[in-house]
Amino acid sequence: MPRQLALYADRILGRIVKGVFHLLRRANPDRSSDICGAITRRIGPWLPAHRIGRANLRAAFPDKDAVWIEATLRDSWENLGRVVGEYVHMARIWDYDPAHPNAGRIVTDSADMFGLLKDDGKPALCFSAHLANWELPAIAAAAHGLPSAVVYRMPNNKAVAREITRIRAPLMGRLIRTRNQAALEMAAALERGEHLGMLVDQHFSRGVDVTFFGRTCKANPSIARLARRFDCPVVGVLVIREPNRRFRIAAEGPFDLPRDAAGDIDVKAATQLVTDVVERWVRENPGQYLWFHRRWR
Repeated sequence: MPRQLALYADRILGRIVKGVFHLLRRANPDRSSDICGAITRRIGPWLPAHRIGRANLRAAFPDKDAVWIEATLRDSWENLGRVVGEYVHMARIWDYDPAHPNAGRIVTDSADMFGLLKDDGKPALCFSAHLANWELPAIAAAAHGLPSAVVYRMPNNKAVAREITRIRAPLMGRLIRTRNQAALEMAAALERGEHLGMLVDQHFSRGVDVTFFGRTCKANPSIARLARRFDCPVVGVLVIREPNRRFRIAAEGPFDLPRDAAGDIDVKAATQLVTDVVERWVRENPGQYLWFHRRWR
């Protein structure tokens, strides 16, 4: 009986998400983003995840008072809602035109970096974090003509997963699900000369110990391990949400990763370097970060 109820609830959730996506498609990207952002800003503080976010912010910014923490969390909820509202409009939101780089929603001063990655004849590793609209870096790589692959976590709900895959597939290059064979697929992508992107800022139980905002946590070492094996460029791609519903895409690197006595990339030290970059990004835009997962265990 419990299993039947779970399956029934799963189907209901899938139908609800499909219905919400259908309604959001009927609105333009700006209205969809504004509505969802306003809703989550209002209801987010009442949800259990708000307590996780509050604990995370207190740990990350012990010198900030309660007023700042609650205001930052409301900004974070709004950002999350905007991501949801923008999701079904990704193809319309990405309007970057190299001939007019400051005319649309997407602005970047990193076009030269993308051009270098495209023309150097090498694979590359690109990391990002849950900041602003974190789906955009994967679109940026494909839009700049880089052969690319993206590591992503598939939602448990099959109907939701199908909807998300349908949106992502035409925009983001090869999609690699986080599963047992993902490591082999990631290595194969680099062997084909593709540019592999992944989010690196969440808890990874099988990871290495790093320091994030002064506290120890587990981080995914895949970027460092693959860089050690393939000795390819590693870059960070950051999205910043700007006024008037615009986004700035900023790329950093290639990074000079720490090496051990044998000259090979030091996996733990390199993972710490990547974590330090993400921490700097978050410190610069804390209200655009997704604080609602348990980063420290």
